[in-house]
Amino acid sequence: MSTKHVNHLANEKSPYLLQHAHNPIDWYPWGEEAFAKAREEDKPIFFSCGYSTCHWCHVMERESFEDLEVAALLNNYFVAVKVDREERPDVDHIYMAVCQAVTGQGGWPLTIVMTPEKKPFFAGTYLPKHAMWGRPGLLEVLSMLKEQWDQNRDKIEEIGEKLSQSLRAQTVTPEKGQLSQATLEKAFSQLLHDFDPAYGGFGSAPKFPTPHNLLFLLRYWRRSEDKKAIAMVVKTLDAMSRGGIYDHLGFGFARYSTDNKWLAPHFEKMLYDNALLCYAYVEAYQCTVDPDFARVAEEIITYVMRDMTNAGGGFYSAEDADSEGVEGKFYVWCRQEILAILGTELGELFTDVYNVTLTGNFEGESIINLIDHDLYDYAAKNNLDINELESQMAVAREKLYQVREQRNHPFKDDKILTAWNGLMVAALAKAARVLQREDYTQAAERTVEFIFEKLTAADGKRLLARYRDGDAAYKGYVDDYAFLLWGLLEVYETTFNPKYLRQAIHISMDLKELFWDSGDGGFYFTGNDSEELLLRPKEIYDGAMPSGNSVAALALLKLARLTDNNEYNAMVEAMFTCFSAEVTQYPRAYTFFLLALDYYLSAPSHIVIAGDKEDTEVQAMLALARQRFMPGTTVIYNDPEYQTDNSELIPVAAGQVAVGGRATGYICENFACQRPIQTLEEFKQYLEK
Repeated sequence: MSTKHVNHLANEKSPYLLQHAHNPIDWYPWGEEAFAKAREEDKPIFFSCGYSTCHWCHVMERESFEDLEVAALLNNYFVAVKVDREERPDVDHIYMAVCQAVTGQGGWPLTIVMTPEKKPFFAGTYLPKHAMWGRPGLLEVLSMLKEQWDQNRDKIEEIGEKLSQSLRAQTVTPEKGQLSQATLEKAFSQLLHDFDPAYGGFGSAPKFPTPHNLLFLLRYWRRSEDKKAIAMVVKTLDAMSRGGIYDHLGFGFARYSTDNKWLAPHFEKMLYDNALLCYAYVEAYQCTVDPDFARVAEEIITYVMRDMTNAGGGFYSAEDADSEGVEGKFYVWCRQEILAILGTELGELFTDVYNVTLTGNFEGESIINLIDHDLYDYAAKNNLDINELESQMAVAREKLYQVREQRNHPFKDDKILTAWNGLMVAALAKAARVLQREDYTQAAERTVEFIFEKLTAADGKRLLARYRDGDAAYKGYVDDYAFLLWGLLEVYETTFNPKYLRQAIHISMDLKELFWDSGDGGFYFTGNDSEELLLRPKEIYDGAMPSGNSVAALALLKLARLTDNNEYNAMVEAMFTCFSAEVTQYPRAYTFFLLALDYYLSAPSHIVIAGDKEDTEVQAMLALARQRFMPGTTVIYNDPEYQTDNSELIPVAAGQVAVGGRATGYICENFACQRPIQTLEEFKQYLEK
């Protein structure tokens, strides 16, 4: 890549924008400077949106954006604008909706051509330089659009206006209805229909992890006792952790699998996937007590803490699929290389166990995996001692990991996003209390401190969305507030320190003030103080990542039960009404939102434990309550140190103190409280009911 040319992206902080700062194209960041230029010079805007670890974004850059012929056309006849979708999800959401409406599909790189007034009249995704694979070529598209701009301006303006109006029409509140247990049953039925019994997951290739599907199924199993629900979760989590989508050497999951077996991933690793998957593995461990699920959760955290954490405690966004310009090069192996590293005996055992063959399973090389058997199966079939086999494989994996570390690493996007950090905080706090890992608690608390210190505006009144290289920018979106709110509640449930509950209450108030639609209910994606775009959407779809509305709904219900504040309940009831028509139509597309519905439909259940925190009986009661899967139950420790705070913040805990100075458990469910419990055995028996 030439570094002679420097365009208007050179002073940006986004790694994605900086990747394009030396393209011969005169790129501008999204902003008034670019739009003013377009208006003054009467040129259409060529808008390209992607992210730094996107494989096809790299391909389009190499083929077209580093090409002088393409640059000449864009520089002469268009104003070129580059957007990092992870910094500006508000802009991305709007124009991705255009692309999906026009082409029937979406994805990145997102390619839009629009008027200087930001009204789109062409939409697509990856375009090769010249037409191939049934795709139009960028050069031909640009030439055609330039001609239409000059000769049929009225038609262009009409298309832009119609597309903009159709987008606005989609935001009109749909017919309102009711959500009920029947909605949960319909979602379960749809997931069961789409389930792959051979390899787990839902639908065919490409397969995304979508952890909230699994979180929903665990709750459905808890509610209905339908064993098919938990069987789908166990099959999926087991298959993913044995597949090539999981990094067996360095840990962590890739974004998705290109096949139905979870073998060949799109190798990029995203923080949000790993956070949500960690949470799902921890919950599956609670339900099954399968140590492999706990192991995978701990390995995910090992990866994130080792490779994706900055010195202050914030978490980086992603790692690329490519290294040295080749997708997956960092991760794949040839058999001879492994034999040379491990020696013949251990090398042949490892390659046999992990399916590394002479012909390979990915472009002539091998992605290591355990799809055809796990270590237990392999040991049984080959009459090997499982403990000895596990020990040998651990030694082999560590040796290969150390060699792999010497390779050229994929690019790391080191920007820190409030929303994704909120998800990781939630996962760490959950894992901390279930797996009894104090180091995870400390990591979660450190990240919360980082967010409030580095990702909050100078006046302390506004969360910001992105931090990198000493700079925080972009007014936070609903995801930033909702995901952080969830994270704070999880940290509170782990530490019982009221400061996190106070922070959660504060964030919930800001969430309402900035994003709430007081007319129809639900939260807008952008704040009422944010840049005005073509429209102000509300997102409810739970795709690879859950929507801010879905996470907010669950968090607000939890906050309502903790604080006994019915205003939170009323807001979520308004959300159920607002989104009911959309959700009822195809509920399996809104599984995180259905976590909130499941919680709402469950009768309130509280466990309050009181006593000295150093008391082993208190600790044992807390451990028992935390290890059980009770998603509808609020567990509170009435710490004598925080007696005043708890009485003020948590009415249900008022007066529920240690009787006679001994550890005491109070259990309230179905609107009735049991007599205080003071023996561990009786407490355990009650939980097992």
